[in-house]
Amino acid sequence: MEQPQYLIDTNAVIDYLGNKLPISGIDFMNSVVDAVPNVSVVTKIEILGYNASEQHYTILNSFINDATVLDLNEKVVEATIDIRKKHKTKLPDAIIAATALVYDLVVITRNTSDFKNIEGLKVLDPHSL
Repeated sequence: MEQPQYLIDTNAVIDYLGNKLPISGIDFMNSVVDAVPNVSVVTKIEILGYNASEQHYTILNSFINDATVLDLNEKVVEATIDIRKKHKTKLPDAIIAATALVYDLVVITRNTSDFKNIEGLKVLDPHSL
């Protein structure tokens, strides 16, 4: 059976880099990051738009540079529209969910409630491992 691939939400990136996860969550995230992490273009915008000190910004920028950033394309846009029509999901979360669905990825997030009831979407909270 093939190993699942993951899409890391913004809060999970911040919690991981800020060492705010339990040991089991850190261990899990280390394995995901070692396998080249996937993030949505939304996460790139949110991470690099975060008002951080120069030292923290360097760490955030390095993480994004090492990640595969999945951009918007027509399939992701159409899936985002569908999610927005069916659910009261904020646009950034809808884009992240759509990206995960289009690329068959599991979303890693602390905010699992942001993605509830989205058909076919798999979500994992690294705080609960």
